[in-house]
Amino acid sequence: MRETPDTTSLLIEYGFIDNANDVKRLQNNLLDYVEAVVRAVTRYIGVPYVAPDGISEETYVVQKGDSLYSIAQKFGTTVDQLKKWNNLTSNTLQIGQVLIVSEKSETPPPNENYITYTVKSGDTLYKIANEFNTSVQRLMELNDLGTTVLSIGQTLRVPTSGSSTTNTYTVKSGDSLWKIANQFEVSVDDLINANNLTSTVLQVGQQLIIPNQGSSTPPTGGNTTTTYTVKSGDSLWSIANRYNTTVAELRRLNNLTSDVLQIGQVLRIPSSSTSNTTTYTVKNGDSLWSIANRYNTTVARIRELNNLTSDVLQIGQQLIIPQ
Repeated sequence: MRETPDTTSLLIEYGFIDNANDVKRLQNNLLDYVEAVVRAVTRYIGVPYVAPDGISEETYVVQKGDSLYSIAQKFGTTVDQLKKWNNLTSNTLQIGQVLIVSEKSETPPPNENYITYTVKSGDTLYKIANEFNTSVQRLMELNDLGTTVLSIGQTLRVPTSGSSTTNTYTVKSGDSLWKIANQFEVSVDDLINANNLTSTVLQVGQQLIIPNQGSSTPPTGGNTTTTYTVKSGDSLWSIANRYNTTVAELRRLNNLTSDVLQIGQVLRIPSSSTSNTTTYTVKNGDSLWSIANRYNTTVARIRELNNLTSDVLQIGQQLIIPQ
């Protein structure tokens, strides 16, 4: 899985078989657990969730032994939120009582134009508010948040009054950042910056923010940039040498506070350092030999420029090619 860039692994731990309480809980709630995972995954990848017959994603019928706390835990919300959605003044429940358990049951605020945004790793309300030119308070009001703590995969309403320079796009099979950038007449760099991406790998169903033409701000000094995806064995020093730039310039351009890099991380490279190269997106049937012949270079040169340790290529992989 680690060596396959477009595969996402998911580990779900329900309990431990050597714990009698866990075993009993799993036996009594197996189908609930399974359905909860289906619901969570569909929300995470951005596809519609269809509940089984007789089950509603938005409501829940109180059963014996239930409490507001246990129901809140089951549906990934809070006791305060449940009380607000259901106009409850106490924590007392009745068996058979129907509770609203999803924000989808609510009516959006009147005359409010908004888009949806899926929380990613590293997001905070402050960061999202800045990105969409709104305030933390406005996001909390629009989403009825009782806390500033966010969960990865959580869907937020974001007012469009402050984000008129963007729209959203749902990734389809066969898409790549290069293809989407061409479709919307923006740059790959703009897409990476707008979505805080650390890799060029996309997931089907993933939602991307698309900046409008002219909405991006060039780096200080007006220099344009290209991008480079960090590979195993890379360091800031080796990348700086490869592109005839400096470690200090890479740090400045990428707002780095340390020299530690992550495999798959996307770095901006000053275009003045890459004027003698171009980028190529691998297509079905490509090989290093055929690409080298097409661009009148050698397999060894492409390997060196991209720090490749094998000749295996992935469809959609971006290669740096000497011109």
